[in-house]
Amino acid sequence: MACMMRLALAVAIATFATAAMAQSYPNRPIKVVVSFPPGGAADVVARLVGQPLSARLGQPVVIENRPGANGNIAGEVVARAAPDGYTLLAGPSALFGINPHLYARMAIDPHKELVPIASVQVNTLLLTASPTLASLKDFRTFVDVARATSPPLFYASIGNGSEHHLAMEMLKRRAGIDLVHVPYKGGGPAALGVIAGDVAAMFGGGSVTPLVQTGKLRGLATSGPRRSAVLPDLPAIAEVYPGYEVSLWQGLFAPVGTPAAIVEQLRTEIRAILTGQEYGAKLAAAGSGEPLITTPEEFAARIRSDYEAYGRVIREIGAKIN
Repeated sequence: MACMMRLALAVAIATFATAAMAQSYPNRPIKVVVSFPPGGAADVVARLVGQPLSARLGQPVVIENRPGANGNIAGEVVARAAPDGYTLLAGPSALFGINPHLYARMAIDPHKELVPIASVQVNTLLLTASPTLASLKDFRTFVDVARATSPPLFYASIGNGSEHHLAMEMLKRRAGIDLVHVPYKGGGPAALGVIAGDVAAMFGGGSVTPLVQTGKLRGLATSGPRRSAVLPDLPAIAEVYPGYEVSLWQGLFAPVGTPAAIVEQLRTEIRAILTGQEYGAKLAAAGSGEPLITTPEEFAARIRSDYEAYGRVIREIGAKIN
């Protein structure tokens, strides 16, 4: 009986402490860990969210860049932090959808050790071709030429296992074409390879849009479920191959064990930011996609869907990083 009373008292104390912490949250700066270096799209998105979030919560929101291992390093930093709402992750889709299949060993299980707070942004990829290859004038001719060419055309990516790599592998399977992968060390070198004609094509992020607009690269199609507002004349691949979609998203996550009241408070504030006109306008101006507004259930379903879709293609191509 005495043991049961002590246990009940301990539970009551813990519950009271958690409630008190949630009621006083936040009372000091909040750190948001970003998986990529300063200046990139992920960093831009985190700062566009962090600034209004700081104003709404009345505390500084500090951005800390911890790049490396496709998001694994930043994910581990946050998963190992105290679950008190003061260390959050600006989590990339690759950490949850790709890395668990790609890496032979991961220090954490992001699906079990990180709690989704809210989705914040989504961006699509742009399929581009070299202007030096006159036959690749649009998406349909690209598919026709790729299907007829032997030996196969070469395509670039920003690296093995990236969404840019897997987007083309998924297209190869849907279109029944063969292409040879040439991984580059980043988007800049990959784009230069396509511009020069060393490789025929690549999927690129927002950084290749100006190259298409100036004619240095030929735009073919986009990887999202619908046409891009920035390049509306280009078809979405889904128009030709229904169901095809590769979208890169970013969300805010907390360590598992973070009080539900704090998670809900952050979720409410993030939704208010995302539904405001200013955030979407700034994303568009930066070429960093558009707001991704979902319910917790929709966001969880998207995470699961990406995990399953990328898992299939990674198993098929046998990609692995030790």
